[in-house]
Amino acid sequence: MRKLRRFIWYLAGRLLLVTVVLGLCTVTFYYAMNASNIYIVLKDGMAKRAQVIMMGEKADELTKFFQGSYLQMDENLRLAIDGRSPYVYYTVRGIDHRLEMKWMWCWPWENTARVEFTEAVPRIDGRVNSADAAAAQALYGDGYESPPRWPAGRYAATLVKENNQWHIRSLSLLEAME
Repeated sequence: MRKLRRFIWYLAGRLLLVTVVLGLCTVTFYYAMNASNIYIVLKDGMAKRAQVIMMGEKADELTKFFQGSYLQMDENLRLAIDGRSPYVYYTVRGIDHRLEMKWMWCWPWENTARVEFTEAVPRIDGRVNSADAAAAQALYGDGYESPPRWPAGRYAATLVKENNQWHIRSLSLLEAME
């Protein structure tokens, strides 16, 4: 009887250990899956937002990455759509958009994630429009030939999962960077 009891406790202990290891593997897998999906949504969404503001692209595709409520509140985006962007006097042909995710947390069973990241556009390929050169010079001074620098910064974002897709719900600037 004693040997049977020891054998049952041995099996129960090993079964508990295997269950805990499998649970940790499952949580890690879903965390990594959410992290990669969130990174892609942030990278592509913020790059598309910058392209809409700087290059004048259509804002229709932004709904793939952002919630409609955020798009209505984004001041820079509204200025660009209304034709009052700082880049309106320039023809921007391309940008070097960089995003680095600093911190992210999302439990596998939650539909909300919090992220901190940095965004920068170190190079903008563009020139002033010849018809708008005088207005750009009056606004930006001597360096008017090149488009103004993109304001780099450290951001905090909240993302929500809707219909198995992540969308950016809110975005706030934590710190402006050089």
